Amino acid sequence: MTFSLVARCGRTGEIGAVISTSNLAVGSRCVYLKSGVGGFLTQHRTDPRLGPRGIALLQDGATAAEAMAAVVASTKDIGWRQLACVDRHGNTAFHHGDKIYSIRAECQAPGVVAIGNIIDNPEVPKAMVAAFTADPSLEIAERLLRAIEAGEAAGGETGTVHAAQMIAVGENSFPLFDLRIDYSETPLPDLRRLWERYRAEAAGFAVRVLDPDSVPPQQDLYDAAQARMKELGISYS
Repeated sequence: MTFSLVARCGRTGEIGAVISTSNLAVGSRCVYLKSGVGGFLTQHRTDPRLGPRGIALLQDGATAAEAMAAVVASTKDIGWRQLACVDRHGNTAFHHGDKIYSIRAECQAPGVVAIGNIIDNPEVPKAMVAAFTADPSLEIAERLLRAIEAGEAAGGETGTVHAAQMIAVGENSFPLFDLRIDYSETPLPDLRRLWERYRAEAAGFAVRVLDPDSVPPQQDLYDAAQARMKELGISYS
């Protein structure tokens, strides 16, 4: 019931992931990324402990294949889990648990891997990877959106999706963006609309982290805040 993709952009070094499923709040459980390290997906009877475990192995220098093998070997209930990862060099790996009772499929290309379970057909991950790799000159957000949209167009999951997440990390320790649709009848169109609104402000949010003194206050909020403080007799000077 979940289809997802994790990738490293060979042009920028950014690491991103996108995911959609029928359960609510998928963004809180399934996707784990670390700047300069890699990304790890955990889904199908999701065990959110596996993502941080995989990232820790990648950070310690394991390749995608080595990290995947170690996580699989260390997990008692691995038969219920579906996993994928990408490392800092763009190597990828995946795992399909043998207790997954539905169509389960994957597709890999340099720097990208897509996986799906309880999906309409085995071509869904292939469509996602094809869309992601079609134009490497695009920003990673657009490539991720096109990938998840292609997955849905190819059949998506067996059922109706209700949640989605798109996230990426760059050179800083905090995400470039982390956008989530926790529950909706149209999560993928909603995710695209959310990105179109967020993209204009994304750079400004980064400046607030890295150089807050350079950001002038929003005048209407500043004036309202000052007026309210004066009304209440509050002063911090």
